[in-house]
Amino acid sequence: MTATISDAVQHDASESVQASIGGTASVVRALQLLDVFTGDHSTLGVSDISRRAGIPTSTVHRLLSHLVKGNLVTKVGSNYSLSVRLFELGNQVVHSQAQGLKETAAPFLGELFGNTGLTTHLAVLEGPEIVMIDKVVGLRSYPSRTVIGGRYPTACTALGKAMLAFESPEVIRNVAAVGIPRRTRHSLSTAAGLIAQLAEVRSTRLAYDREEASLGQVCVASPIVIDGKAVAAIGLSGPAQGSDVTTHGALLVRATAQLTRKLHS
Repeated sequence: MTATISDAVQHDASESVQASIGGTASVVRALQLLDVFTGDHSTLGVSDISRRAGIPTSTVHRLLSHLVKGNLVTKVGSNYSLSVRLFELGNQVVHSQAQGLKETAAPFLGELFGNTGLTTHLAVLEGPEIVMIDKVVGLRSYPSRTVIGGRYPTACTALGKAMLAFESPEVIRNVAAVGIPRRTRHSLSTAAGLIAQLAEVRSTRLAYDREEASLGQVCVASPIVIDGKAVAAIGLSGPAQGSDVTTHGALLVRATAQLTRKLHS
């Protein structure tokens, strides 16, 4: 009898462990679904989500039902999109970065836009990509396709190069090892070319994107450096024809220097 009870206890414990493992896997897979709603893919059907996530449609249906109940995803007809609740949570992350980075930087972005008329961006670095934190644009500004919360390649954007220049040699090597995306015919093609540009950025505090990320668009960016590390960068972008972003370099460097002091105070 004792052995039978012991076996039953062990069986129940084993089932509990398996259920726990299975539950953890389901949570991870459900959160992975959130990653498919990026860039222009803000509203997707189940088949598209399944294909982009690499998860069977039956599993996607089940996971989406949990995400909808958890108010992380919204169902729109037969399609799905991220919920407003995620927007709220995302903004809480921004509040905690670099002592309120977005809020502190906002007046500087506004002033830069007012003085230049160019689309003004604020971004942070995450590995081989940058994440757009804020953006100021006007009715007559060049229609940049960037979106707040969007991710873009580090190596072919002025914002990315401005921050990458102040990372360790190991991080720079890792970014180069991932590969430099050929977004346009003007994109950098070699790691040596990238490293040479980063050395210049460290000297001038200015990085350039000359139609490397998007044809017809140029950008200049300057890093916000605190204790030797770029916590973010501000960039100005405009049309390649009729817009010389290099003339605004001094204004941009002065703004990022002032913002750095404010964040570091």
